[in-house]
Amino acid sequence: MKNVKEIKIEIKDEKWKDILDKAFKKVRKEVKVDGFRKGSVPKDVFMKKVGVEALFKDASDIAVEDAYKEAFESAGIEPVVEPSVNLDHIDEVGATFTFTFIGKPEVKLGDYKNLGIKKDKVKVTKEEIEHEIEHIREHMAEVVIKENGEVVNGNTVVIDFEGEVDGKKLDGGTGANYPLEIGSNTFIPGFEEGLVGMKTGETRVLDLKFPEDYVDELKGKDVKFTVTVKEIKEKVKPEINEEFFEDLGDKEVTSMETFEAKVKKELEEEKEHQAEDKYIDELLHKATDNMEVDINNEIIDAEVNRMINQYAQEMQMQGVTLDQYLSLTNTKMDDLRTMMKPQAIARIKTRYLLEEVAKVEKVEVTEEECDKETKEAASKYNMKEEEFLSAIGGMESIRYDLMMRKALDIIKGE
Repeated sequence: MKNVKEIKIEIKDEKWKDILDKAFKKVRKEVKVDGFRKGSVPKDVFMKKVGVEALFKDASDIAVEDAYKEAFESAGIEPVVEPSVNLDHIDEVGATFTFTFIGKPEVKLGDYKNLGIKKDKVKVTKEEIEHEIEHIREHMAEVVIKENGEVVNGNTVVIDFEGEVDGKKLDGGTGANYPLEIGSNTFIPGFEEGLVGMKTGETRVLDLKFPEDYVDELKGKDVKFTVTVKEIKEKVKPEINEEFFEDLGDKEVTSMETFEAKVKKELEEEKEHQAEDKYIDELLHKATDNMEVDINNEIIDAEVNRMINQYAQEMQMQGVTLDQYLSLTNTKMDDLRTMMKPQAIARIKTRYLLEEVAKVEKVEVTEEECDKETKEAASKYNMKEEEFLSAIGGMESIRYDLMMRKALDIIKGE
């Protein structure tokens, strides 16, 4: 591919002798030769007793740094992924390295304006408003003890339970004062359904079967649970009245009319964001389909690595490591990489599209725009400007982001 350059660098003569000497000074510290203290063996004795081959690993490590600088200058391209290096040959005379540099591939834009894609018009129905109001009431519902009555779907029950398999107590299948929401599908199929209709203080025996996709030692097996309901709790939604409006904490909401207006506005804003995201996705998808670019596998792999690292950081914030996630979901790392590959390719294509549009359209970002964006972003995250810039990688990151936004506006026709 045109964006790949292989550069061979040979190191020999005095330069190689100097590198071997540096390697010797490093290696001799750990070498013990009979008749000499550790670290004090003379070079000629070392060469005779141990051999020059013992220096090759350290010598190649020392040489590769200078060789890379020379190869980089010869390549004349800015690598977009970490360059690879191969040690082709090494002996007492010299060493030869091959560096492979991969730059940004050539991008040929197709149509990226007037793509015939329209943004969906936003409309909020009366039914949607009513549904959202019920959702708000549900969120504000008070959980109270159900003094009389039976367990129904949606109730939370406090139970004691004990499982039995093959006539023996089920390891890990016992609980006391366990809170369980009926309908949450927390337990195996049939367990929660089996509690419906029970009353406080009642004990019931549930004859169930573990599902086939359960752990190997239990899947498909019969299990008997003895369950006692100790307490039943139900959610009581608040009435929509003056007290309800006060609890909302919004001074502008004082009546059903103003409440519905607020809910409608928020739903419209949410739908507008969704419509905008969908519109942008469709524009970028079509524009990248019209574009020609051959993406090296190494570039795709690097993007997948970035995505996995980002994913791992997000899970870490939730207290789960990547290894734990893979174990819990029975997923192999190769499977995760395969799943992420299509998204990685789409992200790369989008990035190259916007960069090329910015180049062709001669997009410029002023210092004033960068300063304004920095101030607003730092204020949003309650950070000092210097701290914010340090966290995101400097002003160039701001400049690049603004350039990408301007390129997107061009595609949108704005």
